[in-house]
Amino acid sequence: MSLKSFGAKIFANNIRKKIDKWASKPEATQEKVFQEIIEKAKDTKFGKDHDFKNIKSYADFSKKVPVRDYEELRFYVDKMVAGEKDVLWPGKPLYYAKTSGTTSGAKYIPLTKDSMPSHINAARNAILCYIADTGNSKFVDGKMIFLQGSPELEEKNGVKLGRLSGIVAHYVPSYLQKNRMPSWKTNCIEDWETKVDAIVEETRSENMSVISGIPSWVQMYFERLQQKTDKKVGDLFPNFNLFIYGGVHYEPYRAKFENLIGRRVDSIELYPASEGFFAFQDKQNEKGMLLQLDSGMFYEFIKVGDFFKENPKRLTIGEVETGINYVIIVSTNAGLWAYNMGDTVQFTSLKPYRLIVSGRIKHYISAFGEHVIGKEVEEAVLEAMDITNSRISEFTVAPQIIPKNDELPYHEWFIEFEKEPEDLAKFNRILDESLQQQNSYYFDLIEGKILQPLKITKIPKGGFNQYMKSIGKLGGQFKLARLSNDRKIAEVLEENLRKYNK
Repeated sequence: MSLKSFGAKIFANNIRKKIDKWASKPEATQEKVFQEIIEKAKDTKFGKDHDFKNIKSYADFSKKVPVRDYEELRFYVDKMVAGEKDVLWPGKPLYYAKTSGTTSGAKYIPLTKDSMPSHINAARNAILCYIADTGNSKFVDGKMIFLQGSPELEEKNGVKLGRLSGIVAHYVPSYLQKNRMPSWKTNCIEDWETKVDAIVEETRSENMSVISGIPSWVQMYFERLQQKTDKKVGDLFPNFNLFIYGGVHYEPYRAKFENLIGRRVDSIELYPASEGFFAFQDKQNEKGMLLQLDSGMFYEFIKVGDFFKENPKRLTIGEVETGINYVIIVSTNAGLWAYNMGDTVQFTSLKPYRLIVSGRIKHYISAFGEHVIGKEVEEAVLEAMDITNSRISEFTVAPQIIPKNDELPYHEWFIEFEKEPEDLAKFNRILDESLQQQNSYYFDLIEGKILQPLKITKIPKGGFNQYMKSIGKLGGQFKLARLSNDRKIAEVLEENLRKYNK
């Protein structure tokens, strides 16, 4: 065992003890976080507008601060982006994480001097908890690859901005710099295909032990490695035994990964977002990720079934139960207050608090990390119908993760036309281009050759009614899901098509 590996074990056990300490006192830990962030923000514009000086308890807070999403908080964010200070949090942010907006362009999520450490420490602690849990620390002697966005940043009124992964790249600790790959120069390459090829060349002869990234992007890297070397990834990197991922569920990819690698490897799931690094998998044999209760983030939860009621009950950590879907609401030391990100979670354990990300409060499709929402697909349909003078009766979209004949994955659109376009290929192209224009994540996946453009499967007239009837939901009160993250609807439609075409 190397000195570095030995030291990592000692450090890991110390961090694990600290985590266990706050995890064993969840309500007290959250109360401490709540009081600290309220006190610090009381003299900001938001704090004055919401009477933070007279907030002494969570009950006071829930009365004075309504739940908001980005658009409802945008009044304050726009002031910050314009250069004002002391708006949502004291001073100015260190960065803005620029993300794809859902209704009106890009979103600018503030990252502050107080919030940045939680992003960095959570990622570090995920690895340390793995070491403490398994006793495996040999991987620290090998090379570690982090597939991420470019670390090159823009600037807006004195505050730097970029994608979260690019910002975090500036904070890789010194003890990992020698092990970290790819090189800074390669990481700055914008064109994804060029970047992947450069990463392959840099890493193919290295002792890779840890690989991290969104599964869909990592899959492309693995496939390129295999094409270049004609070897399984596990044979090329015999010491590769740990895959770290976030953004999308790994299970749909697991079989493909194990085939590419040639064996099963341990994995760590993360729950990072621009708004905060909320949870990470701390035990290999436990379902769910450990909620970060001591990282400057105060959590509220609303049952999904109650969310759209006029005054839904807001719950704190001590009131949640396992097996129930909740919308997660956060107030943070980055200046987000009772903020709804749109994610839904489900607790798998209460001692300690572990959860899984169960979906989004709105319909969406994100099998590859694209976060395409209903509004985007509906606008794309309207544009395509208008330009091609066609009409659609009904449609639904599903991911095709493992297509036949080694094709790239894609979104499959099942469409029942009332009036077909004269040129279906043109209709197809307009749909895809509209989605790329609206959604930067989808654009990146197409541009980076992770996905191919969408494909249309025509459903005969009456086909969707037949489907709804077959599941006992034919009637005005039931609606067809526009977007799915699986192929449950698609499989029934495909089976109906086979019967129809016999």
